[in-house]
Amino acid sequence: MKTNYLVTILAFLFFVACKTEPKKNKESAEPTEIEKSVPERIAEAHGFDHWSDVKEITFTFNVDRDSMHFERSWDWETKSNTVTAISGPDTLTYNRNSMDSIAMKTNSGFINDRYWLMAPFNLMWDSNNYTYEHTEEATAPISEEPMQKLTIVYANEGGYTPGDAYDFYFKDDYIIREWAYRKSNQQEPNLVSTWEDYIEMEGLQLAKQHNRPDGGTSLYFTGLTVSKE
Repeated sequence: MKTNYLVTILAFLFFVACKTEPKKNKESAEPTEIEKSVPERIAEAHGFDHWSDVKEITFTFNVDRDSMHFERSWDWETKSNTVTAISGPDTLTYNRNSMDSIAMKTNSGFINDRYWLMAPFNLMWDSNNYTYEHTEEATAPISEEPMQKLTIVYANEGGYTPGDAYDFYFKDDYIIREWAYRKSNQQEPNLVSTWEDYIEMEGLQLAKQHNRPDGGTSLYFTGLTVSKE
């Protein structure tokens, strides 16, 4: 997806702010709220309104595949945008506002792992870098349940996933249940997985588990902490 290092290890991996501008009602002259977009509703359902109060978040990204286990841990101080990466015996602390070549390589892993954890928030953070389409009636690829679908396609330039597409499947509560990744916006997905085992932490709704339909691979998060100011 966003890091060659992770793709080398695991062949299966490919892988603003809420806007409500008041406008005048002609009859009452009272401000009314512009209807939120589907990406905004998904982000809000996962607690994006609480994100501005978060000062630090830690998590360990784990993948079990057959007899192999891979993990790496992150400590993100959000206000200063300082990241500490821990992978095996190696530890690196860097500021995302000023990165050298080593930090940039490490940061691609951070972006990948954070995306698996907080993709609903990326719908806001990346809002100027993708187009989207909302389908009210769709069939989820794993459960085959009827759900809504949001498809986003990233711009062809910039970022870690230029031209790639993601399909988010959700119900009326706007909580993501499944998703699909399609490299270069191709028709067939390269990867599908569940979003499950949600935990509420300081107002954030975070999915700790992602399972694939063919089994044999488990992607999950441990060491989750969220600290507010």
